[in-house]
Amino acid sequence: MFKKIALISVGVTAIAVAAILGIAATKPDVLKVERSETISASAEEIFPKINNLRNWSSWSPYEELDPKMKRTFGGPEAGPGAAYSWDGNDDVGQGSMEITKIEEPNKVYIDLHFVRPFKGDNKVVFSLEPEEDATKVTWAMEGESPFICKVMQVFMDMDEMCGRDFSKGLRKLRDQVEEVDSTEAGESIESELEESSD
Repeated sequence: MFKKIALISVGVTAIAVAAILGIAATKPDVLKVERSETISASAEEIFPKINNLRNWSSWSPYEELDPKMKRTFGGPEAGPGAAYSWDGNDDVGQGSMEITKIEEPNKVYIDLHFVRPFKGDNKVVFSLEPEEDATKVTWAMEGESPFICKVMQVFMDMDEMCGRDFSKGLRKLRDQVEEVDSTEAGESIESELEESSD
């Protein structure tokens, strides 16, 4: 009796695994994630926040996941050749990125490499498009989806998961840039009032 139950359990498990692998095989070979945010500032004001990787600590959603994360910078401070690597807990893993090309102040191209929790190579592009008195900032990532990622996509929506992080980061970038603008505007008004009272 117990042997029969065991055989049935093994059979059911085998069918479930086969079904999961079969569904995973139908997932796309390329993972694409893209999110946008409109920021009330010029592209010239926003561009340095992205083009200088050292500035990412103030708005990147991944920086706050591991306060003890090890960070290493290389190459120039900004622009092509600027590099950044990290090694942290399971939430952030390990990897590196490097700016490969810029079109100031509208595009930043980045090569992104993951080592842990799984290996992967991705292309990232930040696009800054003027919209009247604001700028539409788009964070896009594209890369091959290895089979392990396809298996993960059976249980979770990678676009939604990564997209949620992208949106969070873009909102932080927006709040930071707009806060600086409002502070500078306030200081300018105060300065004008002081000059008029003299």
